[in-house]
Amino acid sequence: MDAGSVTFLLVFLIGIAFLFDLLNGMHDAANSIATIVSTRVLSPFLAVLWAAFFNFAAYFIGHHFGFEAKVASTIGKGLIDPDMVTNAVIFGALMGAIVWNVITWRLGIPSSSSHALVGGIIGAGVAKAGFPAIQWAGLSKTLVAIVLSPVTGFVLGILLVVLISWLFVRANPARTDGIFRKLQLLTSALYSIGHGSNDAQKTAGIIAVLLYANGYYTEFTVPAWVVLSCFTIMGIGTMLGGWRIVHTMGSKITRLTPMQGACAESAGALTLFAATYMGIPVSTTHTITSSIVGVGAARRVHAVRWGLASRIVWAWVITIPAAAIMGAVFYGIGELFIGT
Repeated sequence: MDAGSVTFLLVFLIGIAFLFDLLNGMHDAANSIATIVSTRVLSPFLAVLWAAFFNFAAYFIGHHFGFEAKVASTIGKGLIDPDMVTNAVIFGALMGAIVWNVITWRLGIPSSSSHALVGGIIGAGVAKAGFPAIQWAGLSKTLVAIVLSPVTGFVLGILLVVLISWLFVRANPARTDGIFRKLQLLTSALYSIGHGSNDAQKTAGIIAVLLYANGYYTEFTVPAWVVLSCFTIMGIGTMLGGWRIVHTMGSKITRLTPMQGACAESAGALTLFAATYMGIPVSTTHTITSSIVGVGAARRVHAVRWGLASRIVWAWVITIPAAAIMGAVFYGIGELFIGT
């Protein structure tokens, strides 16, 4: 290819990465706003703006504390060998994740954009170079987090509801409700910061390894402009919303009070902050859904619609293999039309 064709291809693939980031923000808007909408603390429109702002603000908070690129590094070089990455691999990984996201979005299923991307990367990488391409240490860390993050959110959700219920057992119910309506503005903001910090970095990692594979950097690095761009686009995607999934997570799983909503958001935020600090790409969808289930179960077991919850879990289970298959298929298409 001549220099002009290479540049056009690179811009095209970065554009696809930004499209995934935009869809990720739309798909995961429910993660940030479902609880605060279901408790009627904010209207859907204001909740989306609130979440989008803090999704974007997460970049500056992460930069201040020095973890704005830890997850990006895991995605970019911790799942498959970056020296085996080609343009066709990136195309396959992104398109596999995008197609799975669109399918689950249309069906209103809160599946994981993060694990769709992980599956797409693994599928495209294995299609290119076989199983030796996999970085098993990074992949195993991610697979452990698939189980650990929802379990952590579930347990923290139960513990926080029990603790808060004990602390406010003699308080006036109306006054308590008013306190937690105000507090939920803070807890939803914290969750949106955790969501933005973890999720926007995943696309940044893909773009970083793409630049490395095309020789723009002699060693893997995550440029600041890439990270900031991904945070900005995710914020825009969140503003566009994902209303089908908001309805599923905000009211179909269990009914929430402002106190329970604050507990669910706090449990999810704590889980995401810990994972992001350790550089682990976890599913924000898994985390908040399990936190909501934990909060509902703390009230009473039958408060949770377990049939719906089990169908969501099955969607989680099949996300990585389904996206991996799609990633491998789109890698083949990329080989035909893009080449290396």
